[in-house]
Amino acid sequence: MEQQLVVPLLKLAVAAALASLLARFAVFKRILLREERTLHQRLMLAFSLAAIYASCVGARAITKTYRALDLGLEGSFVAGVLGGYVTGLVGGVLISVPAMFNGEYLSMPLYAGIGVLGGLLRDLAPGPEEIWRSSPFLDLSLWRLVRSRSDFRRALFHLLFLLAILSAEFLRFSASHLGPNVLFTLHPAEPSLPGVLAVYATTLFSVTLPLKIWNHARVEQLLVAQQRLLTEARLSALTAQINPHFLFNTLNTVSSLIRTNPDQARGVVRKLSSILRKLLRKHDNYTPLREELAFIEDYLSIEMIRFGDKLRFVREVDPQTMDLLVPSMLLQPLVENSLKHGLSGKIEGGVIRFQSRLIDDRLHLLVEDDGVGIPEARLARLFEQGIGVSNVNERLKVLFGSDYKMWIDSKPGAGTRTGIEIPVLVPSLAEAS
Repeated sequence: MEQQLVVPLLKLAVAAALASLLARFAVFKRILLREERTLHQRLMLAFSLAAIYASCVGARAITKTYRALDLGLEGSFVAGVLGGYVTGLVGGVLISVPAMFNGEYLSMPLYAGIGVLGGLLRDLAPGPEEIWRSSPFLDLSLWRLVRSRSDFRRALFHLLFLLAILSAEFLRFSASHLGPNVLFTLHPAEPSLPGVLAVYATTLFSVTLPLKIWNHARVEQLLVAQQRLLTEARLSALTAQINPHFLFNTLNTVSSLIRTNPDQARGVVRKLSSILRKLLRKHDNYTPLREELAFIEDYLSIEMIRFGDKLRFVREVDPQTMDLLVPSMLLQPLVENSLKHGLSGKIEGGVIRFQSRLIDDRLHLLVEDDGVGIPEARLARLFEQGIGVSNVNERLKVLFGSDYKMWIDSKPGAGTRTGIEIPVLVPSLAEAS
């Protein structure tokens, strides 16, 4: 009696272990996320499942001992439920091959048929999510059928799903009596009620337990994808906030020059059109520091028309940092703040200095001006107010979490320094993230 119960329990443990193993493969998890699959993807799913389940059937057939390893029927059914008729049929045939070599000639037609049965259940499901919600507890399915009068179809499907698994096990038990060793089964030669119930319960759980494990992995993937989409949406919104702000200030410069110096106004428009073309081409969250500096120089060339010789831009750039990646439109708001709040109120103009350094695999950026500075009361609220600094800080927070630093140091009459420290990013790392 104990032997009749131990093997089904071991089989259940094997089913859980195999499902957890498959869930570790990124390719398999990506396939699980797709509800609609091409023929190639359905075949890939069949081969993936068959590689695992057929190896277990082969190990049982060769050793003649480890009977708990055989999950051929369950694997065929799962293949059909996950991928449809083609996946179930191909998966069932491939899973049965080791058993066929062992002389179990009814394995292939049985497993192929059960795989197709799983595909039929997939088509009967009220929605693609229903196959993941199936419970191995028959009483729960019956309760759903009685209670869910408003959703009778869903409750009926879950009951039908469990009955199909139990029917598949009954079919295997019946077919095993057609001849000696024509089909493998866990049913004992001298059956007892506890032993028979254990076999049916194990088959039920060996199908539904992997579905629960894979659904957990699938939900994790969906949450990651949703978080990535949310991050991209936040970054797009923040970038969209900067672009009109920059455009508005530049058009103000053009309007002030139209009457006083039309030639310079035309030059500003040409520069502006060049800048806008660059903005329209930028769809990535990161850009090389070299391109970001080129954009700043185009922007400052417009401002220098307004400021004249009173504005200078000084670069102190470590050559090693030129090809490193920084968030797009990172420097322009900081440079604009230096112009608007630091130098615009200074009659004699001033200097904007940019520095980049590579220290301990961290990229250090500094935007500095010798303008009028920021009063201490306003400096304390700078990260919460205004578009420029708060926007940059929010984008850095979205992209790097807590792995960045941003600080502002300012003294009235002496100027302002804005520093940023971020991890070193190369193109391959940014694409992976």
